[in-house]
Amino acid sequence: MNSLCSGWLVLPDVLRRQLWQHARRAAPQECVGVLGGQVLVSGPNSVGWEAVALYPLPNVAPDPLREFLAGAPQFVRSLAAMRLEGLELVGIYHSHPRGPARFSGVDQARAAYPVPHLIADLLGGELHAFALPQGGEIRLLGVRPDEVWPDEL
Repeated sequence: MNSLCSGWLVLPDVLRRQLWQHARRAAPQECVGVLGGQVLVSGPNSVGWEAVALYPLPNVAPDPLREFLAGAPQFVRSLAAMRLEGLELVGIYHSHPRGPARFSGVDQARAAYPVPHLIADLLGGELHAFALPQGGEIRLLGVRPDEVWPDEL
């Protein structure tokens, strides 16, 4: 797979709302979950994903107020559910209840999958996606690029 030099993720409003609800319910702890969907385009310098399902996971980190760690059995079950639905892993999300919507050094060091990593900042109300461990920002879209005007991309 490529290095995620640039890219975008379609995150429909219904999934965006579910992600925010999960983050608010988990507060003051960080939440964690994964997104299932499809890779829409993959080239040498750009990748596009579309999320169609959200899988909240338990945060089993030793200090869930400051970090996240998905429960391994639940993570494996979410991947199995994706396969059964014909989906693949297209994103990993977690929250920063006290902000910011930027990845931490720990987030960057633990990034193990070449998919967008979304961070919900509850304090600032912002949601951003990043290509980790490199650190580049991934553009979040509400609809597929072929459903918007070309100059909006």
